[in-house]
Amino acid sequence: MQYLLRRKIVAATLCLFLLPGFVHAQLRESINLPDHDSRLFHFGIQLGANRAHFNFTHHERFLTYNGSLNDSVLVVESLNSTGLNLAWLVNMNLGEHFDLRAYPLNLVFTEKAFQYHLKYPDRPAGEEPITTKKIQGITLALPIQIKFSSDRINNFKVYMMAGGRIEYDLASNKGARKAESLVKLKPFDYGIDAGIGFHFYFPYFVLTPELKLGYGLSNLHSRDENLKYSNVLDKINSRTVTFSLTVE
Repeated sequence: MQYLLRRKIVAATLCLFLLPGFVHAQLRESINLPDHDSRLFHFGIQLGANRAHFNFTHHERFLTYNGSLNDSVLVVESLNSTGLNLAWLVNMNLGEHFDLRAYPLNLVFTEKAFQYHLKYPDRPAGEEPITTKKIQGITLALPIQIKFSSDRINNFKVYMMAGGRIEYDLASNKGARKAESLVKLKPFDYGIDAGIGFHFYFPYFVLTPELKLGYGLSNLHSRDENLKYSNVLDKINSRTVTFSLTVE
């Protein structure tokens, strides 16, 4: 009986000594892509959805409304709209917690809109008391960002990013050809971005959901004094909220 008891004590003691090593080995084996973040470069494909609108100021012509037919616009509002993003990510490792990120190919599809409340709508021309003018955009953007990451916790990491971008609207000429019914916008824009994201490490890839705010700094408005939809506006700036998924 004592012999069996001694065997159980020895077996339990061995288990106590071996268990930490076994658990440590299992944890070490469960870390996916352990060298991913230490590589100098890695690449990814990003797909996102955006909500975009215009931030604008009224021109003094709107503020001095006199009730004439030429001053038909009573209210101007910018409507939120949904678009898509498709980008190619290039990430350069700068250190343990910092990365430089760029998107050499980044296409942004948007459809922003202005809503006008008209006192004297031109019904033969298709106007209503509340008229919406949509402005479609296909933008080629080049964002460059600095990313600050936390320590990796098993297969999870959180990060914050900030940077700048320049953009060119490939659809701006299309809008210019319809100047009689659209607000004309300049094709070039620049601005700043900031956001937060999370890395989830899987055996063969890293999945990264990210939430980003875009703040345009350039005045996009090419104002036309002869257009009632344009002459009531002064400065127009772009604003964007983007949720994206990146596979690296």
